[in-house]
Amino acid sequence: RKKLARRLLFDKSANDDHERSILTKLKQQCGGQFTSKMEGMVTDLTLARENQTHFEEYLSHNPNASPGIDLTVTVLTTGFWPSYKSFDLNLPAEMVKCVEVFREFYQTKTKHRRLTWIYSLGTCNINGKFESKTIELVVTTYQAAALLLFNASEKLSYNEIMSELNLSDDDVVRLLHSLSCAKYKILNKEPSAKTISPTDVFEFNGKFTDKMRRIKIPLPLVDEKKKVMEDVDKDRRYAIDASIVRIMKSRKVLGYQQLVLECMEQLGRMFKPDVKAIKKRIEDLITRDYLEREKDNQNVLKYLA
Repeated sequence: RKKLARRLLFDKSANDDHERSILTKLKQQCGGQFTSKMEGMVTDLTLARENQTHFEEYLSHNPNASPGIDLTVTVLTTGFWPSYKSFDLNLPAEMVKCVEVFREFYQTKTKHRRLTWIYSLGTCNINGKFESKTIELVVTTYQAAALLLFNASEKLSYNEIMSELNLSDDDVVRLLHSLSCAKYKILNKEPSAKTISPTDVFEFNGKFTDKMRRIKIPLPLVDEKKKVMEDVDKDRRYAIDASIVRIMKSRKVLGYQQLVLECMEQLGRMFKPDVKAIKKRIEDLITRDYLEREKDNQNVLKYLA
């Protein structure tokens, strides 16, 4: 679901029909409940495109409301998508106007929905005016907000950038590293080390140049893999518990090995369960008084209602 969300939001999906076809297969395999949110995400994006068209029509009929820059907003339904961290980023004045214009437009459509802006998923195309030429920079909203600070200041310290943007330490480190220590050094850093520290001072690198007219400056992702694996393990523990209890509730008494085999068969449609994990969950259910071993035969389990 998280990977699908990234593909859809960052327009990395090869084909909407392919996504729908995979969802249909998942639905047949795991049931409608498993895919309902993902189907909602794909539908959401279609509605968001329609919403963007209405927004463009609204701007063409209300020239006074124009934000002054091209603006695309993707409105999503909270329940369908993975939860994303939403920070109160201090937006530059240009972006504040964008938010206000879109909010006014959205209120003409509905008064009952509240918009929560997820700036961490936004992208901006900004023109970097360097000494050699102007280069279009494709950056995240965070990176754009940081770069625009240098329109008003020659030099800024780490702490000044942090307080101006109202971001956490981790985010500021990732952000400044991508702009001053990675492939494209849009900012010069003093001292010029490969790591970011709170005593660093930054200035705009006017001498920066590149053979391309348009460059994308990536912002390293937070490593979500570990968190995803933990969440999956947790969900699987609940699924194994539920399967064991279902089997024992209908059988009342069952041999240990038979229970493990039936549990593996029942869960096989969803994922390939690990025998060790099933045995661990059986022991856990025994300690929680859902099951007990027979006194005469330790390999036979009884269900406790």
